[in-house]
Amino acid sequence: MKILDKIAFVIFSSIILILSILFCILIFGWINVSTVSIYLQNLLNNQIAINISLGISVILILLAIKSIFFSSISKSNKNNENGILLQNENGKLFVSKDTIQSLVNGIVKTYKEAQEVTSKVIVDKENNINIEVVLFVTQEAQIKDLSNDLQIKIKELINKSIGIEIKEVNIKIRNVTPKQTSIQE
Repeated sequence: MKILDKIAFVIFSSIILILSILFCILIFGWINVSTVSIYLQNLLNNQIAINISLGISVILILLAIKSIFFSSISKSNKNNENGILLQNENGKLFVSKDTIQSLVNGIVKTYKEAQEVTSKVIVDKENNINIEVVLFVTQEAQIKDLSNDLQIKIKELINKSIGIEIKEVNIKIRNVTPKQTSIQE
């Protein structure tokens, strides 16, 4: 929710609350209708109060129009920021991007040639899911074969475990780490 939407929501909620309480007080007879009438007449006799009331009314009308016509339009997948929402006849399942990233990192760590890994899940406007994997690999790694095998395994495992089709798995080799040798004394 944007800040202007939050402000409009708080203002309208407050106004409705005040009007509801005032209406209940009038119904229960705790305040006389003539007392409220006197306050309204005094308000309308003061030019400064009229100008302030008119300004506030115009602002509230504009906020109401914005809230009614522009806030109800939602994006097709509002959850793109945090994850993927799956839905079937039994209910809904929300899979966070962190969950997918953990699955990807777990797959990559099974390869001894992969030293360090970071991954990122990207959901585009057409709800296509792309995964970017950044790797540090050893000198012994066959980079082309490793990346091809990782792309296939990542797509298969995520499809099998979550039921989500991955459009692309893009792999970036960030660095090649030197072979670790043991020092003999």
